[in-house]
Amino acid sequence: MLRLEGIAKQVQGQTLFENVDLTLQAGDRLGVIGVNGCGKSTFLKVVAGLVEPDRGSVWVAEGYRVGYLPQAPQVEGHLSVADAVYQSQSEVLDLWHEYEKVAEAGLDMRRLGELQHELERVGFFELQVRADIAMTQLGLGPWRDQPIHKLSGGQRRRVALAQALTRQPDVLLLDEPTNHLDTDSIDWLEGYLRGYAGAVMMVTHDRYFLDRITSRTLEIEEARVTCYQGNYAKYLEKKSELQELAEASAAKRANLWRRELEWLRRGPRARATKQKARIERAYELQPEYQKKQEGLEIGLGSQRLGKKVLEAQALSKSFGERRLFEKFDLTLEPGERLGIVGPNGSGKTTLLEVLAGRLQPDSGKLEVGSTVKLGYFDQENRELDPNLKVIDSLREVAESVPLANGEVLTAAQMLERFLFSGRLQHTLVGKLSGGERRRLYLLQVLMSNPNVLFLDEPSNDLDIPTLSCLEDYLDNYPGTLLISSHDRYLLDRCVEQLLAFEGGPRPRRVLGGYSDYAEQKKNASPAAKAKPTPAAAPVVVDHAPVRARKLSFKEKRELEQLEVSIARAETRQVELEEVLASQGTNYGAVRQAHEELEKLKSDLEIQMERWAELAELAE
Repeated sequence: MLRLEGIAKQVQGQTLFENVDLTLQAGDRLGVIGVNGCGKSTFLKVVAGLVEPDRGSVWVAEGYRVGYLPQAPQVEGHLSVADAVYQSQSEVLDLWHEYEKVAEAGLDMRRLGELQHELERVGFFELQVRADIAMTQLGLGPWRDQPIHKLSGGQRRRVALAQALTRQPDVLLLDEPTNHLDTDSIDWLEGYLRGYAGAVMMVTHDRYFLDRITSRTLEIEEARVTCYQGNYAKYLEKKSELQELAEASAAKRANLWRRELEWLRRGPRARATKQKARIERAYELQPEYQKKQEGLEIGLGSQRLGKKVLEAQALSKSFGERRLFEKFDLTLEPGERLGIVGPNGSGKTTLLEVLAGRLQPDSGKLEVGSTVKLGYFDQENRELDPNLKVIDSLREVAESVPLANGEVLTAAQMLERFLFSGRLQHTLVGKLSGGERRRLYLLQVLMSNPNVLFLDEPSNDLDIPTLSCLEDYLDNYPGTLLISSHDRYLLDRCVEQLLAFEGGPRPRRVLGGYSDYAEQKKNASPAAKAKPTPAAAPVVVDHAPVRARKLSFKEKRELEQLEVSIARAETRQVELEEVLASQGTNYGAVRQAHEELEKLKSDLEIQMERWAELAELAE
């Protein structure tokens, strides 16, 4: 299907990778990992044919299509969301628009029949179902008719992801696909990619996502690309074995890999009571991390924090007619570790902005303790000067910072421990990659030595080794911690309670990490199992509120198609269940039937959700 032969690439004199040979076949699931700046995104662009390699060749079999989702996709602003997603098959979009006009006029039935036949021939109605399912599951349903230019950056990225999924290329390349997705959308995307017919290659920092999807792991390290068979847990296992062979003295650190492997293999219930004892990390064995972490834990000595941290009483905040939270009370205690989860647009960032004093609530009272020194890692990197050198940018915050053991860490040493080499330390901030700037901004916040720390989507644009550094820091952090994140691994690792935005007037407190919360939702009443609340509208002044509406002509057509498809799927489900019951001794037949049944159930659930949405509008 796709083959790389002897690929090599340099950027600004730095070799990113060389001598890469790789073959992709249908059903392959590859994860690409490595530190920020090692060349992961460039590697995907080479595979996609968007960047020429310096040496070697990329061969794609005749008739096979390659699809690519970049980190910063460009989506045409004049189109509506639905048209932008349908445009993934742009050759039939004009045909569809003509079909709509003729159908609405109702005058030329012969031409309508011709158009319908042509649309069926090119598979447009099947594409339409795929597109609408993707838009619904990615939280774009309420804005399918909104112009792209009125959407937020995160929503535009979800439109681009829906485009890429709707195309169904033979090879699907995804660069950080979980960025700007909420946890429910990530769960859906996991299931979708597991059942994807083609090959998938992705760059992602989401370790649960990697572990549950990938069949091979590509690690880019010091210009070498190494392929490990198996998922992320298998990668950790193999790395520990290699390290044991290379260094007998590393046996103690290798046990940390096995602990993480054991933790990943356990279900949420098994982890719930001993979670903190099973989160010892494996990344110390990575060469970059090992050099900088050996002999020193990053446990900064935060300033003394009094008994009173933060008290919020009856906080309310709305934007126009959109209410985010109302009469919300919150007390943060010294040493408390709290996560925030919920759909995109539900108010997570707004709550952090209000609690940080950056945004005024509509009503309510906020009191902050006199000893509080707040560190706020937001999503904007708003405090970085592109004209400063990296080390000078950090020195503007502090020349050094005290450690919990009484020692002092200089700015240069802190940069080393967060994977900034000597060369990078003297590079201008404006020349850093997006991930490197995000890492520097994180380091600025930590270097200020706060005793209360707010983190807003800290995983976005950070690589796995940097997340390991951050999590190690948070393990030893003595202050109060509040994290808004879609990273399920990070939440399981670092928090003890959650604030869950679930569509009501106030977020709900939940004990435990994200896996505990997911288990509670799974075991909740049928009403609680209903499809997640769609993401709320972006905060733009000229947005009009979404009005109740009737089915459009194309939605009526989609509803009819879904009813036929669901009936066929339910018939096939009965047939497969009969096979499972009658072929108990035929392992091959049972396995094949079981795999088909599991995929069928997943697809049927998605179709039923979309059918219920359309049927409600039809009433």
